[in-house]
Amino acid sequence: MKDYKIKNLRNVGIIGHSGSGKTSLAEALLYYTKTTDRLGKIEEGNTISDFDIEEKKRRISISASVVPFEWEDVKVNMVDIPGYFDFIGESIQGMRAVDVAMIVVCGVSGIEVGTEKAWNYVNKIKLPRTFFINKLDRENSDFEKVLTQLKDKFGISVVPIQYPIGKEEEFKGVINVISRRARVFNPKTKEMETAEIPEDLMDKVDECKKMIMEAVAETDEALLDKYFSEGQLSDEEIYSGLIKGCASGDVAPVMCGSALQVIGMNTLLEDIIECFPSPEYAIPQKGLDIKKNEEVYIKLNEEDPFSAMVFKTIADPFVGKLSLFRVITGKITPDAVVYNINKEKQEKVGTLYFMRGKNQLPAKEIIAGDIGAVAKLQYTSTSDTLCDPSFKIRYDKFNFPEPVMSMAILPKAKGDEDKISSGLSRLLDEDPTFKISRDVENAETIVSGVGETHLEVIASKLKNKFGAEVILQTPKVPYRETIKKVADVQGKHKKQSGGHGQYGDVWVKFEPRAEGDELEFVDQVVGGVVPRNFIPAVEKGLRECIHHGVLAGYPVIRLKATLHDGSYHPVDSSEMSFKIAASLAFKKGLEQAEPVLLEPIMHVEILVPDEYMGDVIGDINKKRGRVLGMEPEDGMQRIVAEVPQGEMFQYATDLRSITQARGSFSMKFERYEEVPATEVPKIIENAKTVKE
Repeated sequence: MKDYKIKNLRNVGIIGHSGSGKTSLAEALLYYTKTTDRLGKIEEGNTISDFDIEEKKRRISISASVVPFEWEDVKVNMVDIPGYFDFIGESIQGMRAVDVAMIVVCGVSGIEVGTEKAWNYVNKIKLPRTFFINKLDRENSDFEKVLTQLKDKFGISVVPIQYPIGKEEEFKGVINVISRRARVFNPKTKEMETAEIPEDLMDKVDECKKMIMEAVAETDEALLDKYFSEGQLSDEEIYSGLIKGCASGDVAPVMCGSALQVIGMNTLLEDIIECFPSPEYAIPQKGLDIKKNEEVYIKLNEEDPFSAMVFKTIADPFVGKLSLFRVITGKITPDAVVYNINKEKQEKVGTLYFMRGKNQLPAKEIIAGDIGAVAKLQYTSTSDTLCDPSFKIRYDKFNFPEPVMSMAILPKAKGDEDKISSGLSRLLDEDPTFKISRDVENAETIVSGVGETHLEVIASKLKNKFGAEVILQTPKVPYRETIKKVADVQGKHKKQSGGHGQYGDVWVKFEPRAEGDELEFVDQVVGGVVPRNFIPAVEKGLRECIHHGVLAGYPVIRLKATLHDGSYHPVDSSEMSFKIAASLAFKKGLEQAEPVLLEPIMHVEILVPDEYMGDVIGDINKKRGRVLGMEPEDGMQRIVAEVPQGEMFQYATDLRSITQARGSFSMKFERYEEVPATEVPKIIENAKTVKE
């Protein structure tokens, strides 16, 4: 690849609803710019950006991948970002590496949930955005209808800078509205050829151009005055206004075409070069100046010393760890020594690469604004900042969502535990949106992620990349037991066999207490009926017993035990005898004191659009939950509820289907509460089966 200046770079993230044609669009651009010599197809599993086994199998993108290509002295880094909601972490990583988002919308289905989510997300991170209306060759596709939807939903600043020629199977070309150049696809040469604008579209093109002028004029006082006095703006003014308007997020240009037919790719490339902001216009990166300990905003530039942000890590069993980074200032050359400011360690950089899908192209240098990769860094992970030792800036960390769904992960074959745990920790480098925890009580390893597909993909990657097959299953609920009444019981252990016998005898009063997981032990022995040296043995015996209750063998909480009487034998009494006597008293006492099962109750907060309120609340009631309150928030409703944990394992999936993926939720443990009588037999039955 040849050397580029910062103004000849464009970094574009393709984002949008799953299945709107993002990966196909990346393929079409690679093919059109002669970067690849054949058009990859998702059905055939031969696309450049979806190279993972899982992506080929499921026919969806799972991770963000970079596909650079060159066109007329400009290098474009396309970042293909998954549209599937379980891989939100990938879009957070990918969007940090680009200067402008291209939201791909299907010309048939129009705005979908993924379109809204993409728009809200780029708004939140203040990223310039554009739209590409795809699949215009499909039956029932309608550019005008989708354009109207976009304007109604996202506001006046959505302007068409391209217009299609022909509809559905007649779709054959695209008009560039500003330069008034029309191009039509020639099926024989597979090229786009310059043509006249069809008569019947002249008025449409004028109307679109007027819309662009109005939108551009509104972003700049001087242009507004000129537009009002002359009613016209020159193409130069429109282009520079568009770049500024797009960079500030005030204008969202709309382009169109068909990725599968490769129609409209050169008009798109022209507009990427003429209207999309280069890194010079990018939003300055927020960071912390370590020396002065103050917040700074750094513009992308080649003059400052080197600094870069690692936005993604790929765990490859063969190559090891690949760190993908974006240079913010200066440049980097192979064999440089850089400083990782998050880990406060020096890193030696070996060979540098440009990534194209999974292919690594060696790089002589990587300049500000460009995206590169380096293998085998020792300490570095995603969202770390690498910099020149003289230029200590730490860029903002990523905000990943908290995992909302957990599954227990079990080895299919005995002895695979080590493989699984090393595989999981390598996948954790790659994907910061899942967490691993250990449930000691039930001896389970728990993986938590964003949704069902996310966890299935993690399980498949363990098999494909690290050779460990696993089973995913619903985690066990950590039930507890306690008592509701008071019982005063005797525990007597007496055994006579030749020589020394065993003798221990205690009276213990068991009663419930309001709080506390630990056992509260009270010693009220008077007059030495139980010798002092045996009292710790009684306490120890009881403490061991509370790990397994009498109903279903779950740990016992909120219990007070008072030792107040007993007797001993001068020869046959021992610590062991008193420990056994205590355990006999425990079993008897709990059975008499009305034992009950307790279940964990979660505090749940759910954010949903108004129209799904009724359904969501109905579902909470079905799950034995209770709604504590509601309040409006950002045009949505926040529902606060308490629901038993046992009902919540699949909630990520349930909420997604009730709200068409528009709802989100978070939950944390609140307290233990008594299990309703109707549920108890099931739980006791289950516990028995597990034991057997």
